[in-house]
Amino acid sequence: MNGTMAPRWLRSLVALPLVFGVGLGPAPAAQALVPFVVLPPPQDLEAAGLGIAQAAARLLRLGQAEEAARLAALTVQLIPSDPRGWILLAEAQLRSKQPKLAAIALVQAKRLDPKNPGIWFAEGSLALHDNHPQLAIQLLEQGLKLDRKNAGAYFDLGNAQILLGKSRPALVAFEKAASLRPKFWEAINNQALVLFELGKPLEAISRWHQVLRIKANAAEPSLALAAALNGLKPGSQEAIELANRALAAEPNYALETYQKEQLWGPRLRAATRQLVQRNELKASLERALANASGNSDDQDEQ
Repeated sequence: MNGTMAPRWLRSLVALPLVFGVGLGPAPAAQALVPFVVLPPPQDLEAAGLGIAQAAARLLRLGQAEEAARLAALTVQLIPSDPRGWILLAEAQLRSKQPKLAAIALVQAKRLDPKNPGIWFAEGSLALHDNHPQLAIQLLEQGLKLDRKNAGAYFDLGNAQILLGKSRPALVAFEKAASLRPKFWEAINNQALVLFELGKPLEAISRWHQVLRIKANAAEPSLALAAALNGLKPGSQEAIELANRALAAEPNYALETYQKEQLWGPRLRAATRQLVQRNELKASLERALANASGNSDDQDEQ
């Protein structure tokens, strides 16, 4: 996948998958043909599998989860005894919204390496996806006993705690995630979500400004910041500009149901409702509702 030529054994298999006997002429009718295949050495299979796994991991980092899942599936075919391939496959399947397949991959990974923290983290993400936040917390905390430097695990832990109404532990988890990965803007954004619900809008605003210095065009922090600024100074130019940009980038944020799915609390949703009702945003809101993927009931809420 990195542009280098395939190894000789692989080119041979592609060009000539089955070789029957010797010579080009037909065999006598009474003589049985014995097919055989050219099998590469085990070390070549392992090298090929690891190379494909690296390509899959790169795709996953780029956000191409479905392509990564296809490559990871090939990896586990080539090196089925390596738990890393199964973990990679499970993560790619989770991100490409294939939770049932991810669960199967995790079972295989855990059979091969039950003490691998990545397996616990992936199981925690799966439990969170299935709306079992308490189970997710248990699994993630078990993994964090083995690896306390996984920013993604702390992020998932914070999300699970928000779902259970545990705002302060969630804030601690998001802060830990951002300390481990300073440009983890999603974790900083979620700190702001918690702070706003705790009645600390100025601290939330500071966090959202920090997020936009990292990810200037991110829709979620742009609209959330706009709502918070509008609460302090209704109709401020910065709030209107941010809201226009956010609704154009991600129309679904016009829907309260979508906001709630993204863990926006009641205070932020109410502030956003007040913001988008302003006349300056009427056209932007109408376009967003027309382009949003929700239903008409969601649209009526605005």
